[in-house]
Amino acid sequence: MQKFDKLTGVAAPLNIVNIDTDMIIPKQFLKTILRTGLGKSLFFEVRYTQDGQELPDFVLNKPAYRKAEILVAGDNFGCGSSREHAPWALLDFGIRCVISTSFADIFYNNCFKNGILPITVTPEQLKLLMDDAERGSNATLTVDLVAQEIRGPDGGVIRFDIDPFRKHCLLNGLDDIGLTLEKSSAIDAFEKKQAASQAWL
Repeated sequence: MQKFDKLTGVAAPLNIVNIDTDMIIPKQFLKTILRTGLGKSLFFEVRYTQDGQELPDFVLNKPAYRKAEILVAGDNFGCGSSREHAPWALLDFGIRCVISTSFADIFYNNCFKNGILPITVTPEQLKLLMDDAERGSNATLTVDLVAQEIRGPDGGVIRFDIDPFRKHCLLNGLDDIGLTLEKSSAIDAFEKKQAASQAWL
């Protein structure tokens, strides 16, 4: 998993509440078990017409936001089904950080397991960040995980909280497999000891 420490990038405003995982990546794209290739179908039903043409008014289709790495979104982001394809699609598009006032629990947990930082802020802070994000190509935010700060284009700073263990995992690029591999020497020692004492297993 890619490490996350500090990110400076364009922030796209998506001022919609209750964005569910089916809106993030519709069910017809869930056949794959690969984490790549889903970015082109991110927000498919609001990003494209029925015949596959881009809708010019959708934020990620606008020239200023095509390379957005941060998403500033409305309340209750990631609700709905538990599909892990939702963070896969965001990450494949290039989104490394999502900022909202609240997240659905399963989506929130899945973000950390895939190298995406979900940040919870107050409604007042979200309004400030949404205003920053609406500046188009000047909508650049810096998200500093070490300092736990979001810095705006005018120098404003918003602090955020994060669980220390999740912070450790993101800073070191550790998903569940990576955490297990950190214990590989202890696992090897246990297997050798067990093989010697219980050779019939």
